[in-house]
Amino acid sequence: MFAHIKIKNLNDFFVERDNRPGKGVYFYRINGYTEEIGLFIQKYYEAARLSGVIIEGRIPNPDEKNLAYYEEIMGLNFRMNTEFISQSLRKWLPRMNDYQRGNVARALYDTLDTLRKSGKNDNMLKNAYIKFMCWLYYKFERIVNLLGENKVPKILYEGEVSSYELQLITVLSNAGCDVVLLQYGGDIRYRSLDADSQISDNLVLPDMQAFPPNFNLKWIRAEIQNALNTERLYGIKPQILNCTNAWIEGKGLSDIRKSIPARGSDPKLFYNCFYRINGVEDKLTYANELYQLQLELTNSQRRVVIVDECIPKPGMDEIGAVNRRNYARQDEMLMDLSANIQYTANIELQRVMVKAFLDVMLAEAKRPDRNLNKLTNKAVYLICWLKRYQKKLFSNWKMPDVGCFIHMGPCRDENEAMFLRFLARLPVDVLVLNPDLNASCCLEDNLLYEIRFAESLPMNRYPQQSADLQVGTVAYHAERELDGLMYQDTGIYRNFQYDKAVSITLQTMYEEIRILWKEELKYRPGFSTENGIVTLPVIFAKISGVKDGIVQKYWSSIKELITEDTFVVKNVPYIDSTVPNPMKTYAVEFFRNGRLQRKKIREHPNYPYSFLREEIQEHIFDKLQLLIESKVIKGTFENGTEYMIVATILNMPKEIVRLIQKFDFTKKNPKLIYINTGEKIISIEDSILTAFLNLAGFDVVFFVPTGYQNIEKHFNKRLMEEHQIGEYVYDLQVPNMALVSSNTRPSWRDRLFRRGM
Repeated sequence: MFAHIKIKNLNDFFVERDNRPGKGVYFYRINGYTEEIGLFIQKYYEAARLSGVIIEGRIPNPDEKNLAYYEEIMGLNFRMNTEFISQSLRKWLPRMNDYQRGNVARALYDTLDTLRKSGKNDNMLKNAYIKFMCWLYYKFERIVNLLGENKVPKILYEGEVSSYELQLITVLSNAGCDVVLLQYGGDIRYRSLDADSQISDNLVLPDMQAFPPNFNLKWIRAEIQNALNTERLYGIKPQILNCTNAWIEGKGLSDIRKSIPARGSDPKLFYNCFYRINGVEDKLTYANELYQLQLELTNSQRRVVIVDECIPKPGMDEIGAVNRRNYARQDEMLMDLSANIQYTANIELQRVMVKAFLDVMLAEAKRPDRNLNKLTNKAVYLICWLKRYQKKLFSNWKMPDVGCFIHMGPCRDENEAMFLRFLARLPVDVLVLNPDLNASCCLEDNLLYEIRFAESLPMNRYPQQSADLQVGTVAYHAERELDGLMYQDTGIYRNFQYDKAVSITLQTMYEEIRILWKEELKYRPGFSTENGIVTLPVIFAKISGVKDGIVQKYWSSIKELITEDTFVVKNVPYIDSTVPNPMKTYAVEFFRNGRLQRKKIREHPNYPYSFLREEIQEHIFDKLQLLIESKVIKGTFENGTEYMIVATILNMPKEIVRLIQKFDFTKKNPKLIYINTGEKIISIEDSILTAFLNLAGFDVVFFVPTGYQNIEKHFNKRLMEEHQIGEYVYDLQVPNMALVSSNTRPSWRDRLFRRGM
């Protein structure tokens, strides 16, 4: 019989018996977890699957059929001696040789003898013997002929072992089998059977913790299957590999310039780098240094791609060119989509591309928020970009060529970051330039090497032509630094400092409207400038009735609100639905698949806003998209109202457009006063316009002396705060506001609120 010996490390379990101390066997129980233990269990599971027995939960007791078959073959005789047991094993388990049979017979006899000494009678011993024989036949028959061999068979038991199970497993261990007991609940149950650990050893390693909640043999099988599926996904792997950054000296652009042959000489490696350089070393020379870098790379016959600010998203044509279908499984999707990666000019490069694609996508799949649909969309994006830049980077490629992809500006999009991680595993130098230290980059990768300089330089375009070069003087850069000190988190803002804004509607008392109306936005509650986006607290209200029924004061109160940036609507409707709108013809073309086709709109010959500042054009597009997506206008995505919204906002009156153009988000905002004294319901176009202006940052106030509903008809929900200020007055005519006298005597409410300012 075989002695139980102790391991020095977990790999000892996989050493053949002849190379073990004393040619013994291992019998260990595992009550805690480390990553090393997790990997060992996976390896041991595979060994037990190939040459051993895996037990999940208790071994079932012999049923009536099992016992009937045993009685038919063996009878019910039982004698308590090794000769009887050996002869019975010869007949019951004929695949064992004499040596194995002798070891099992002696071990089985010792176990039964221990039971007898503990007080078990002959009938109990017979029942235990038959149970052991049935278990040997039905559960362990596949390993009994391997016991004592040089390649030691394995038993892996998951759960809390019972007394009889432990006795039989000990028999097999003594006969030449390794055993591992996986005890997720700890050692208490086992110690009730073997208090002094005489049968097995408790595994103790540094930093052991409780097993993870999802850890079990079922999970291990899934992991092994995933690994097999992954191997099947990769197919024939490339013979060449990337050597990324291992050769660099940490000198930034100098490393990029380094000739390919000087980087390394292993024919099975291509030597590329993956860099992010934050800030600049010298503001005065930075632009020229980038220009010279591009010239040097081009002159050395290296293929270069440069993108400014962001990688343009794939268009519908690019997405449509990717062959794909509906998928039920991740491996099916990845295998199918990877077939889109073709480079017939060099099959080895194609294999490198496929491997990099799978490496990146499998890493993406491990993120907690990734479902199959999201992963498919990301894979399609990656393939679209590869197809777009493949020819520019790899035309006539051969080892050890390395191209260069330069991303000017930080990565702000996770899909971009994913594509750069992919490129960094191909024969490409990937360089991310982030000269503005105030701009954050979302790119993260264990291959990425990062350099940070102290100087910051706002710059979003790469100087690819000499005409692009702009060199600032020392005084110019000093002034920019002073700007940073004055206008960063100080509450002081330079003109048009921000180009992104979102509006929030203030809930106010009626009396507060006049107080807030002429204030700069930065003094209003809720104003902020977080992450480069201005939050605009705006007024969107309806004033119903006439205070105290005094018409003259009513008109005077309205006149007080009219400033140089206030547009007043006196005639209802302002936009007449019967007047032709030239943009209606193109609305369907401008809005497709739930998205505003910005590029198509900008390039259209009838686009009316091309003269506006770029950031204001984007502001208009953003709020137009938001207005449609919010579905606040009745009929949106139901009867084509979304196209009316597009046509209306792309055909705004020039007076409104001019107010938007001059709007500085940190100063006073433009206003719209809409007066409706009669019974006319305003047009849906007016409702669209006012809802849009609210999103764009305007203060919008409706004066309705009749208290009638007007704008509400076209909204799906209540957007405005309504103030009932007095009695309803009918049939008023809007006077010439230039002739209306202003209120000179403030009310007690006015005096109260002004005193609190």
